[in-house]
Amino acid sequence: MKALTWQGKRDVRVETVPDPRIEEPTDAIIRVTTSGLCGSDLHLYEVLTPFMTPGDILGHEPMGIVEEVGAAVPDLQVGDRVVVPFQIACGNCWMCLTGLPTQCETTQVTAEGMGAALFGYTRLYGAVPGAQAEYLRVPQAQYGPIKVPEGPADDRFVYLSDVLPTAWQAVAYAEVPKGGSVAVLGLGPIGDMACRVAQVQGAGRVFGVDLVPERLQRAKARGVETFDLRSFDDEKELVEAIRDQTDGRGPDAVIDAVGTEAHGSAAARMVQNASALLPRKISGPMAERFSVDRLAALYTAIDLVRRGGTISLSGVYGGMADPLPMLTLFDKQVQMRMGQANVRRWSDEIIPFLTDEDPLGVDDFATHHVSLDDAPEAYDMFQKKRDGAVKVLIKP
Repeated sequence: MKALTWQGKRDVRVETVPDPRIEEPTDAIIRVTTSGLCGSDLHLYEVLTPFMTPGDILGHEPMGIVEEVGAAVPDLQVGDRVVVPFQIACGNCWMCLTGLPTQCETTQVTAEGMGAALFGYTRLYGAVPGAQAEYLRVPQAQYGPIKVPEGPADDRFVYLSDVLPTAWQAVAYAEVPKGGSVAVLGLGPIGDMACRVAQVQGAGRVFGVDLVPERLQRAKARGVETFDLRSFDDEKELVEAIRDQTDGRGPDAVIDAVGTEAHGSAAARMVQNASALLPRKISGPMAERFSVDRLAALYTAIDLVRRGGTISLSGVYGGMADPLPMLTLFDKQVQMRMGQANVRRWSDEIIPFLTDEDPLGVDDFATHHVSLDDAPEAYDMFQKKRDGAVKVLIKP
C-alpha cells in the first residue's frame, strides 16, 4: 500500500510499504477514506524529531470502511463505516472506565513512562503505524472505532477522530460559566472549533487571538470577537485590550490551542533546532531530560485569565525543563487542566451535533482536500500557513 512516511525534519514522503494485517484477535483493518492533517503532525515535522524513526507512518485522524475483523471484535462487521480515535484504548481497564482512555492501562507505553499508545506519533507513544495511508491496522477495535451512518460526506464525521473531542474537552476543562467569557489563543483547527463549541454550549463572549488573516476572518464570520496579534506591540498590550472588554478582570477562562510552537523565545527555539540536528542516540535522551518549549502562548494565558479563572491547555507541550511563573499562578488562584483528548469520553455528547443543521460547521470546516500523493506538499503548505490552510483532509 501507499503511506506517508517520516524521513527527517521537514521531510515526509509517500512510499510503498507492506499492507497491514490482523496481528491480534482484537484488531481490525480499515480501508482509509479520509485522514486529517493535524497541527500535532507539524510537531513531528519540526520539533519532536528526536523521537521519530525514518520510515514511521504518520497520521492519527482517520475514518474509513472495515475490511477485516479479528475474532474478538464482536461489534464490527466488514463494510461498517467507522471513525477511529487517535488514541488506542481497551475500554475495560480502570482508566478507561473512569473516562480517561488516554491513560489506558492496557496500552500505556510503560517503557517510555507515557500514557496510551497513539497512531502515528513517535516512539514515546508506541510508534504505532499511522493513518495517512491506504489501510490501517486498528488495535483494540472492540472499543475504539465509532460507527457512523452512510450518507453524509466524510467531512461530517472525520473530526470525531481528534478535532471535535479535543475542542470539546478544551471547553469542558475551561469550565466557562453560562454567559461567561473565554479567550482562545490560536485559531488553527482546534482553536477555531473550540470557539464554535464554546458558543453552542452557552458562552456569552468568545475572544479569539491569532496572527493569520484567514484564520481571524473565519472566526469573526462566526461571531467570535477577534484580536490580531500583529496589531499589538507585545502581548501585554493584547492582554490589556481583552481586559478592557471584561470589566478590567480578564476572561473567565483561557484556552491555549497553540502549544509549543508559539512565536517568540529565540533561546528555546535554538535548543529545539539544535536537538533536531544531533545524532538520534544523543538527541532522544537529551530531549527527554532537558527539552524546553516556547511558552509564549502559555505565558499570555497566565497573564490574561482573570483571578480565580481557569486555563485549559489543548496545544501540545513536550518540555521537561520549562520555567513556569509559579508565584503568579499561585497568587491568582489559577486552575489549570490539560491533556490529550479522551475521545470516547466525549463522542456520544458530540454526535447529536453532527446533523444536517450543522451547528458546528463541520461540513465546510476543511479548507483543503488533497490526495495522498500530494500530502508532502500539504505539510509544507500547512506548516508555512500558505494558501489559507486551516484544515487539510487527505484522501488516499
